[in-house]
Amino acid sequence: MTGTDTFRRAPARGLRIAAALALSAAALSGCSSEGKGTPAWTAGGDAGTAAAASPSGSPAGSPPPATSPGPTGSGAAEPGATAPAWKVFTDPAKTVSFELPQDWIAQSVAPEQGAMPGALKIEVKDAAGGYLATLQTGLQPLPAASCAADASRPYVVVNSVPVELPHRGGDGTIDPRVVFRVIQGYKYFGSYGITNLVGGLDGKSCVLQNVVRGPAGKGDYSFGDLTELKAFTPDQKVAPAKAFDTLGQAANYVNEGSEYANVQRMLMSLKIKN
Repeated sequence: MTGTDTFRRAPARGLRIAAALALSAAALSGCSSEGKGTPAWTAGGDAGTAAAASPSGSPAGSPPPATSPGPTGSGAAEPGATAPAWKVFTDPAKTVSFELPQDWIAQSVAPEQGAMPGALKIEVKDAAGGYLATLQTGLQPLPAASCAADASRPYVVVNSVPVELPHRGGDGTIDPRVVFRVIQGYKYFGSYGITNLVGGLDGKSCVLQNVVRGPAGKGDYSFGDLTELKAFTPDQKVAPAKAFDTLGQAANYVNEGSEYANVQRMLMSLKIKN
């Protein structure tokens, strides 16, 4: 991290995901990229007790009870709990900011070749140095990837939460969201990020883009583990995408692990100056 990057402490917020839906192979082919299909979850408010979302967006049942913290001093975090202490990363020009756990690392690196003037690239790693996500701004807009019908693969929106971010609309776009999506190959490959791009038609796609179309003249931007998720072949490197043997494992990663709870809060905290 550069010496000019600044941090300030931020209070932890109870942002958790409701665990409520059972995933099935049948559901995989019936979900849209807009988070309107089943399964999809919404983030909780301060109480952390959001209900699972139905296809129409209305509650699919009564909210699950809020979990209580583990015994004081036990060192064991509850499933889906976020880190107890947070800080805020801000670039020197104060064009972007986001929260991250106190022991995570945010480091500015050289922007992508061909990026617009003033573009940023910031990598986020955990306390052990493990890669988690990259924030990139000033990306040159790219045309939508072509996808032959026989090459598209079923995908599912496991988690989808609206987020307020500057963007431009148009054909093939939705309002920005923080998503975790899984695409089917020889395994179920998952990726998290922000997007306002439609994933594909009829629950199938060749590539799922974690990219937001930025305001005119500002370029596009992304924040996630990958900018594009596809169905990998056995001879391709999967990381940093996640690989699951079953959809149930993907649901458990979203609902029960603290990593995704922390990542989701970080992504949702992103602020970009217009």
